Amino acid sequence: MAAEPTAHELLRKHRPTLDQALEAIRTRAYWSPHPEHPKAYGENGSLDAAAGKAAFDALLGNRLDLADQPGVDDWVGGEVSPYGIELGVSYPHPDIDVLLPAMRAGQRAWRDAGPELRAVVCLEILKRISDRTHQFAHAVMHTSGQAFMMAFQAGGPHAQDRGLEAVAYAYAEQVRTPEQAEWTKPQGKRDPLVLTKRFTAVPRGIGLVIGCNTFPTWNGFPGLFASLATGNAVLVKPHPRAVLPLALTVRIARDVLAEAGFDPNLVALAAERPGEGIAKTLALRPEIRIIDYTGSTAFGDWLETNAHQAQVYTEKAGVNTVIVHSTDDYQGMLSNLAFSLSLYSGQMCTTPQNLLIPRDGIATDQGHKSFDEVTADLARAVDGLLGDNARANALLGAIVNPDVKARLEAAAGLGEVALASREVTNPEFPDAVVRTPVIVKLDGAKPDDEAAYMSECFGPVSFVVAVDSAADAVELLRRTVREKGAMTVGAYTTDAATEQAVEEVCLEEAAQLSLNLTGGVYVNQTAAFSDFHGSGGNPAANAALTDSAFVASRFRMVEVRREA
Repeated sequence: MAAEPTAHELLRKHRPTLDQALEAIRTRAYWSPHPEHPKAYGENGSLDAAAGKAAFDALLGNRLDLADQPGVDDWVGGEVSPYGIELGVSYPHPDIDVLLPAMRAGQRAWRDAGPELRAVVCLEILKRISDRTHQFAHAVMHTSGQAFMMAFQAGGPHAQDRGLEAVAYAYAEQVRTPEQAEWTKPQGKRDPLVLTKRFTAVPRGIGLVIGCNTFPTWNGFPGLFASLATGNAVLVKPHPRAVLPLALTVRIARDVLAEAGFDPNLVALAAERPGEGIAKTLALRPEIRIIDYTGSTAFGDWLETNAHQAQVYTEKAGVNTVIVHSTDDYQGMLSNLAFSLSLYSGQMCTTPQNLLIPRDGIATDQGHKSFDEVTADLARAVDGLLGDNARANALLGAIVNPDVKARLEAAAGLGEVALASREVTNPEFPDAVVRTPVIVKLDGAKPDDEAAYMSECFGPVSFVVAVDSAADAVELLRRTVREKGAMTVGAYTTDAATEQAVEEVCLEEAAQLSLNLTGGVYVNQTAAFSDFHGSGGNPAANAALTDSAFVASRFRMVEVRREA
């Protein structure tokens, strides 16, 4: 086979990394092969900062070709950066009646390649993406509105880690069953029954990745690589405001697949015309057997209800809650919460929304603090963190779309404003919409306030909710997670009984919990290979990034038996 030398080289190059990833998911310890610092790039074929920016600039105003992807019937585009720049990039629009059959054609050879070769091909794709991290950072920044450093890290190495993590889980699950077994059953005085059994991991079909606007690579890579590594072709349908990062991903994947001797149409792009709504059409096609989706609850529920032919993995919306009961590091708590509320203008599915605080106040290392004092001190902490405009721009990024801005402006009318949002000017991008968070006081005992704090208000909006006691806070937490879901839960308490009660709620309602964070780790951040993003056990998401359940249903084991 012509591909054998390439396969051998890929195995030699990437098998050690795969082994390290397998060890990392086993131990849950810190590990990453992808550097977080921009200065780490520029050698061994990777682009440095200047080359990455030049590579991004070269894309603007041009067509992004995808190595003869079949079924192209038009060119579409229209992305406008949240920082005010028209990208002007156009992408191939698919005739899906042509593209989907072409994607299926290469699956047999990809299936027969086996789990190990598929894994190292995926790792080569990730390596080439990593080499272009600086280019991807600008692409993520100018489609999501993330500030550059966050786009560099979350859209680059952290996303690549999540993709590699998915490959590791996919490989581990596929090789759990041996490729071949000799089966002998004694028959007493008669000759034993002897069979040779061969087991093959077979793909479900074509996987559809429906991308999101805010984290196109971080949320897109796990499903893409989980499906590809388990033998499936993958069709990537980006969010229309965030096509570029995933289109670059598809282009790199197609190049690697072709060089390794496989059909490049195993990975393809489905860019859409404005208002076309191609995701619904694709989701119901019989060829689509796996769907990965991140976005609104309404469309996630629609997929789960209607896409019966597919295994559907959704990350939707939730109401993330923090209980503030007591602390032995008051300033550390305030600083940690202020950063969590401010990062990327709260446009993360893990950002805290509701802070439940006893109306009688909390015990701290600085003495008793009333509800109003805690609220005012938190407001001052956020204001102090974002008081310098340069630092504010570096943390906040830009508001990703007009809907977030509208929710932010409406939130001030929901209750007493503890911290008003203010406009921040970005001197480099004067057309960017940058706003600091708003903090609104609500009362957990008032039915009129419940409609606000029991609904997700995605963006830089937080509610401090007065509750009667720690027990009431715990019960409100339980009801919130059970009814609305949560990607994250936080709690601050020095009381063992309260801590145990919060932990028990999170175990029963399947919510990921962070306790007493006062340093440089925040409730809205998760680390690949160690932290689970979501649990799949509450309404916020039906899957976790990344665990065995996220990959195991993307393939099936088929057995062939022969008499020996």
